[in-house]
Amino acid sequence: MKNLFAVLMLCTAILSGGVAALAADAPPLPLDVVTLKNGSTIYGEVLEMAGGILVMKTPSSPDNVMKVKWSDVAKLEVNHPIPFHLKEGSTLVGTATAGTDGNLNIQSEPLKGSLTVPLDAIGAVNPLVQPPVIYTGSITGAYSQTTGNSHLKNASLLGDFVARSEQLRLSINGRYVYGDNANTLVARNARGTIKLDFFVTKRFYWFASAYFENDRFQDLKMRTALASGPGYQFIDRGDFSGILKDMTFYTEAGVAFFNEDFRIANDQSSLRARISMKWNWPILDDRITFYHFNEFYPSMENASNYFLTMDNGVRFKIWDGFVSGFQVTTRYNSRPAPGTGDTDNLYLFTLGYSFDTTRKR
Repeated sequence: MKNLFAVLMLCTAILSGGVAALAADAPPLPLDVVTLKNGSTIYGEVLEMAGGILVMKTPSSPDNVMKVKWSDVAKLEVNHPIPFHLKEGSTLVGTATAGTDGNLNIQSEPLKGSLTVPLDAIGAVNPLVQPPVIYTGSITGAYSQTTGNSHLKNASLLGDFVARSEQLRLSINGRYVYGDNANTLVARNARGTIKLDFFVTKRFYWFASAYFENDRFQDLKMRTALASGPGYQFIDRGDFSGILKDMTFYTEAGVAFFNEDFRIANDQSSLRARISMKWNWPILDDRITFYHFNEFYPSMENASNYFLTMDNGVRFKIWDGFVSGFQVTTRYNSRPAPGTGDTDNLYLFTLGYSFDTTRKR
């Protein structure tokens, strides 16, 4: 029995070594070749063509990609099977060689041969098909407590959610902070925002938003801001390559009805402008994300009367969707309730979970 076991182990080792040797000796696939109309040639791997832009990975920069206009392509050779989507609706999966007079010869296995199609008849090549609605968001929190000589409790909960389709974007953001010292309340505030964006074009959209806030130590029962106006998406995912590929940035400007209900001070309301911007920059495959968001509400009757809220932070991916982060929230009210300060800063270290249903290669 021992001899039989030894023979089996020897055979397994030989077979494993043989397979590894074959894999090591297997020649790499030849590079794809793109010849442009100006005569230049690009060697690399064709990743996709969508929206009239051909994307390639080149040997000189394997972590980055090169983008060229499809209309500038004169010849194309693809040496690995990928789907070619024709404008008339059919899809062919196979390799391709350059034909004559701006044509492409596609070798597809079901055809048992090649099919010649004009380059301008191809609508897309290996496109990354996204779901009709993309969901992103996170929920994070923190808690600390001391007992003994001191009795402190601090808790915070933060959440954000974005649902994006081709024409609509729904954004929801919320925060709650609580603290007490020996059962004496020392901090309690909550904030929530909801915003709907309707995209008129790929970049330009119209928004409608609502902002709600409560803070015991600002003498504030409820701060409400209802706003609407235009916005513009200056940077969206995929606009750049490399380290900037997932960056997003947009700004908004509109008119808002601004109302503050106080516990003791006189309530006040006014017509104000709303100016906002949001910047998000994931790097290293979303392992680190820097972000900034602000909302600025200056009075349209008196420029010295304004309210500003601003979030700055960084989020780290720990494992899978689990994240940790650090955030600084600043709120400034140029005309606070009597007996309260004009500036509040909140520093948060959090742990939680984030999600993103965007499909990536």
